Amino acid sequence: MMHYSNWLIGVKNRASIRNACKTPNIEEDSRGHPVEMQKKNPSTNRKASELTLAFGISLWKKGYKIIKKIGEGTFSEVVKTQSVKDGKFYACKTMKQTITSLEQANNLREVQAMKRLSPHTNIIQLHELIFDKESGTLSLICELMDMNMYEFIQGRQSPVPENTIKQYMYQLCKSLEHMHRCGIFHRDVKPENILIKQDTLKLGDFGSCRSVHSKPPHTEYISTRWYRAPECLLTDGYYSLKMDIWSTGCVFFEIFSLNPLFPGSNELDQIAKIHDVLGTPEVSVLQKFKQSRAMCFDFPPKKGSGISRLIPNCPAPALSLLYQMLAYDPDERISAQMALQHTYFREIRLAEKKSESLMRTIEAVEAGDTGKMPHSIEHIWRPARIGKQVRGRHSRQTSLLSHSIKHGTEPLMRRNIPHYAAELPKLNMVVPGPQVSYQAATVPPHAGVHRNSLPAISTKKCHSRLAKPRDESHRAGLKAYYMPPLDRKRGGY
Repeated sequence: MMHYSNWLIGVKNRASIRNACKTPNIEEDSRGHPVEMQKKNPSTNRKASELTLAFGISLWKKGYKIIKKIGEGTFSEVVKTQSVKDGKFYACKTMKQTITSLEQANNLREVQAMKRLSPHTNIIQLHELIFDKESGTLSLICELMDMNMYEFIQGRQSPVPENTIKQYMYQLCKSLEHMHRCGIFHRDVKPENILIKQDTLKLGDFGSCRSVHSKPPHTEYISTRWYRAPECLLTDGYYSLKMDIWSTGCVFFEIFSLNPLFPGSNELDQIAKIHDVLGTPEVSVLQKFKQSRAMCFDFPPKKGSGISRLIPNCPAPALSLLYQMLAYDPDERISAQMALQHTYFREIRLAEKKSESLMRTIEAVEAGDTGKMPHSIEHIWRPARIGKQVRGRHSRQTSLLSHSIKHGTEPLMRRNIPHYAAELPKLNMVVPGPQVSYQAATVPPHAGVHRNSLPAISTKKCHSRLAKPRDESHRAGLKAYYMPPLDRKRGGY
């Protein structure tokens, strides 16, 4: 423990010296959320209230009226507003930071990130940007959601249904996959920043986001402590987008158990709680973190209790995904793209494919009705069954429209089928006439014994023993056929 204390003191001393002139004086609340110390100053509170009043007037001039206050963070305040024009409700996020120009407002990371990431189903959409030049305040008018994930979990007595958890986690992974693919990582994924409206989940609050192409070291004091990845705790800002996956794993556990996974009271306690569950990492893993520390990590060896003991009713696929999200080594941690392909989300992926296929079919039908398709879809035919019916039997043919609606898993655009007429052409077949018997030569049996040679066969006139022909008039035109004698050559034929 002495090594822990010395290490923590050294980290805090270096961090305080380095960030004294960069960031405001900040402390944390019981949940590990950053809280500005300046809020304790009465004069600062009066100034903030004056700015809020001035901005409320400017919002009214822009066509919005304030309904009520929703929440407040370290750097912003969120209120519920209503548009005077159409009566729709929005969430108005007002920055506490003073802005000097509209150009500076557009250059903010949060504004740029929201513009780059929109539109997306699981990302909060920016509706309008309002800048008040007189007060120097900036406000982001965004879509309004019902609640955040923390409000959804807080005070809940019964566990969340498994299907609801699966849907929410799939949408959260989709939002992170979209962000990371666009070159941005969030850096502050937590229940308070995950917004919910009925069955839809959206990620918000991009004030801490950063480009994935930016070189470390990054800001050390980032993310909320309970959801902070080990690389954020043990290094001088050497972390990457995988920190979002760690935070997502913590949120995943919290939805299942309704309790936080690593509720550390400080950085030292946070590391200890992680090791209590996951165990002390191997030396090779700690060597990766050592590159940014001028000290050695002397952690006492400890075998973690494991996550499965904390949530015994968790299904095996969910537990597998949870362990991959909470891998101590960020290089071994699963990515957002691979998380979407996990077995845990298999049913959701199949349902999405069926829905997309059905939508494409409907769009194709609508395009055919408006004349955009070269041929009507009613004239497209295809075999409905394949296999046994093809062997020696004509396969039943059905319309592709009814088959596509019944079997939505096969997209219409993938079928490269030519267009055929609805009716097959008639076949000209030659019907044979009545069967007639003809005279043929026959060989009668020859009685007698022969020695290594066959006797000569004399030709005889023979008639067939078949049934009499139906039409006797054909007998006149029949000819008699005779078989010539066979010459023997050297005792054979």
